[in-house]
Amino acid sequence: MNENEGLKFKAVDEDGRTIDCEALFCYQSPETKKNYIAYTDHSIDEEGNTRVYASIYEPEDLKSYSDSEYAALPLKPIETEREWETVETILQEMQKQVESADSSSAQ
Repeated sequence: MNENEGLKFKAVDEDGRTIDCEALFCYQSPETKKNYIAYTDHSIDEEGNTRVYASIYEPEDLKSYSDSEYAALPLKPIETEREWETVETILQEMQKQVESADSSSAQ
């Protein structure tokens, strides 16, 4: 699931701006047979949290450029509430693991 963790790619926002992004995880659902990617642009929201996004992608569309550390990755919107629930569950589990690791290292 995490073979593309740390993958850097460029995305285009709704205003047409190019944004540098980094993959947090990639996941293929056995249920939908679709591939999902959760990623961040490392921006911070009003509450001080790092913004995280999720989309559908096709692994065969992943192209990297030898002259750049960024990849090209066409993204598609997540279409159903069930798909969002799956991605959110994975993100919550990842957050728990990070918090657990942080509390262990603080002791």
